[in-house]
Parts: sequence; C-alpha cells; structure tokens
Amino acid sequence: MTVLAPCCLEVLVEEPSAEEALKTLLPKIVPGVGFRIVSFNGKTDLLRKLPLRLRDYTYYWAETGLRIVVLLDRDDDDCAELKSHLIEIAREAGLPAEATLFRIVIEELEAWFLGDVPALHAACPKVPPSLGGQTKFRDPENVPGGTWEGLEHVLQKHGYHRKGLQKVRAASDIAPHMDIENNRSKSFQVFRDGLRRLVKEGN
Repeated sequence: MTVLAPCCLEVLVEEPSAEEALKTLLPKIVPGVGFRIVSFNGKTDLLRKLPLRLRDYTYYWAETGLRIVVLLDRDDDDCAELKSHLIEIAREAGLPAEATLFRIVIEELEAWFLGDVPALHAACPKVPPSLGGQTKFRDPENVPGGTWEGLEHVLQKHGYHRKGLQKVRAASDIAPHMDIENNRSKSFQVFRDGLRRLVKEGN
C-alpha cells in the first residue's frame, strides 16, 4: 500500500472500546497519518458536545489540514437520519464537507470483529475459524439478537469473557490481528474507504 503524506486526524468516538480498536486500526488504514482519538461517555454525551467541539475546529482546520472523523453506533436510530443530523451540525458549525467524515457502525463495533473471523480466532484460538460460515454469522451487521450479544455468546461458549463481554479488552485483543482489506463488515469497509478518501483529499 502507498504510504499517504502526513496530515492530522481528530477522531471522535463514543466509548473507550472504539478508541482502543482505532489505536491499532488507523495506522493500518492510513499509514503515516497523525491522529488523536477523543472518547466520550457514550453516544448521548458525544452528540451533546459535538456542536461546540466542531465550532472550535472551524478556527484552524484549514490552516492545519485537520480532518475530523465522527464514528457512532447506529443503535436504534435510522442510519440516514442520524447521518443527516451530523452533517447539519457540521454545517451550522461552519465546517465544510471536505473537512469531515461521519460514519455509522451499522450495528455496533463488535460487527467489525465478527467481520474478521481469522482475527477473532487468532485472538481467541478456541473460537473456530469456520465461524463465519455459520448462518447466524454470515452477515456480521445482522446477527440475530445483536452483534454485541452474538460476540459475547461466541466468546463465552468457548471459554472467554465468562463474566460478560469486556469490550475494551476484546478490542485490545482482536484489533491487532485484523486484516483491514478483507473485513466482511460493510460498515468497516465504508469507514476504511471513506477515511482514505478524506486523507487523500486533505493532502
């Protein structure tokens, strides 16, 4: 992969597990690009503080080449409506489209992990490498009962996270093994490709 010229990313996420995963994944997706990850106390906290934070960025994004990325879980929201809301917040703050990237994880961050079964197997060897072929897990964005619950069930079934899914620990264990070019999660693919375009346009 061609190493992109340095620029600066400010990545806003709703929880520490996303921060933990992205610390490993961002250098793989956009090598050589400087970044800072800001974690909030949940989605509601991020959305409440987002307008003021984006207004702060308007003072120096153009001069510094700063690009802002906001990553949120969809949860029960309509994906299109949530993204439109984020775009409107940025517009009201005075940030142009080329300075921002808003991405919605279709289910939850765990969909990214279920989208890379070899990485899951590498981190937790008792998890069978054939997991992705099981009907329930063929589409990591649409695991019956939810991706968070699905990942927890798989890990507990094979002897991991017996007291409940520890999201930060799971991110720390799985993310280093992830193959960013071959993840089956559609939301991961869209995030990866969008991030690369954002950085390319900013250089």
